[in-house]
Amino acid sequence: MNKPLRRIAIFCGLLVLALLVRDNWIQLVQAEELKNDPKNRRVAIARYAQPRGNIIVDGKSITGSAENKSGDFRYKRTYRNGPMWSPVTGYASQAFGATQLEALNDGILTGDDDRLFFNRTIDMLTGKPQKGGNVVTTFDAKAQKAAYDGLKGKKGAVAAINPKTGALLALASTPSYDPSSFAGNGPSDTKAWSKLQREQNDEDPMLNRALRQTYPPGSTFKVVTAAAGLESGEYDLDKATDTPDPYRLPDSSTDLGNDGDIPCENATVRTALRWSCNTVFAKMSNKLGNEKMRKMAEKFGFNDKELDTPVRAAESIYPEDNKPQNAMAGIGQASNRTTPLQMAMVASAVANNGSLMKPYMVDQLVAPNLNVIEQHKPRELSRPVSPANAQKLQAGMETVVEKGTGTTAQIPGVTVGGKTGTAQHGENNKENPYAWFISYAKGKDGSAPVAVAVVIESSDTLRDDIAGSKLAAPVAKDVMNAVLQGK
Repeated sequence: MNKPLRRIAIFCGLLVLALLVRDNWIQLVQAEELKNDPKNRRVAIARYAQPRGNIIVDGKSITGSAENKSGDFRYKRTYRNGPMWSPVTGYASQAFGATQLEALNDGILTGDDDRLFFNRTIDMLTGKPQKGGNVVTTFDAKAQKAAYDGLKGKKGAVAAINPKTGALLALASTPSYDPSSFAGNGPSDTKAWSKLQREQNDEDPMLNRALRQTYPPGSTFKVVTAAAGLESGEYDLDKATDTPDPYRLPDSSTDLGNDGDIPCENATVRTALRWSCNTVFAKMSNKLGNEKMRKMAEKFGFNDKELDTPVRAAESIYPEDNKPQNAMAGIGQASNRTTPLQMAMVASAVANNGSLMKPYMVDQLVAPNLNVIEQHKPRELSRPVSPANAQKLQAGMETVVEKGTGTTAQIPGVTVGGKTGTAQHGENNKENPYAWFISYAKGKDGSAPVAVAVVIESSDTLRDDIAGSKLAAPVAKDVMNAVLQGK
């Protein structure tokens, strides 16, 4: 063989060797990765070849599956009362992926989770199609409906918690969306998706306002400031606070007053909660200082970047700040920002005698054969206040509802504690304020099975009529009633 032919033969041999190496590398090393690659069409076809497992509320499914009439994907996701439950379920779309419980529990719902290996093996041996497991939630269907119905026609959110366990009972957000409208991958799904995007819809219906939106908490935060004051030992529930009216903000020439002709001068903590005295709590926040205020807020859950329910909640913030800003943050203004979930946690900790339980929304993960493969165990997140001071806060919040700014939340024969809030926002406070209400209700045995936070971001109410007592408290009342009636 002459020299040029020998070189060509060697080169061709090297190409064959490289091809064999590459082929074996793909089959032995990359096979699993390629098999599960989302861009692999076969993966998607297999994913939608059988009905998806369901998300369960009160023993009933709030999700389902429908058989497609055309295309490669045999089944797509459906939702019952989709707009009401979307802040809980999120969505599972063939074209746009999945979010929230649908995404976090995808392996269970599709049947691909390693913990379902035995079930898959049995199905394979018996020739049955693979089945997904179910996600059993903590939610109360009646409480969720009360929350959603109460928010209709408004922009806002509701979060309700069982203080004893941290179980979420309701999580509503409006305006909302129907995940069924874009669950497939056809032109109509793309059109429905586009109409829901913030760029094309100022209402931003896909924003989960209960978990992912932060607001100034307004006067509802005065419960946290009162907790810090009581825990410091410098204040007591029925002891005069030596507070002027108006109160000159520290390092400032600005005087802070109160709304209306209310008895705030030298008021006790109970009276200040009852009438929502800005002066008392701004002075208290300043006297305690930014560090003590921040630490108390953090005990309630503020400044936590990793609060999972298991859906991640946005961080609520009590900032490091100067004296005048810290005074204003103590009444829920300035840079103080919070989610509705966070304020429900505040009410929950007070109602639970100072113990804050970690909020959660999934009680069980269940295999197709109904075996429980994971059971949630409630756990304490922190103890912001002592039992004695928690009971003093309860007495103050119950006075608010009995004969203060929160009388619209009264439930006959039921002890209710609450705190109203009207939060200013926008440049020079020119935007319509947010209406807030946080509360809890006690059962006949004295325990509190429900704590609620409601925020109304906007409605058709005139600016001068916007108040937590008028807009938010009736919604909270209906949610608490729903839970109590279920008990």
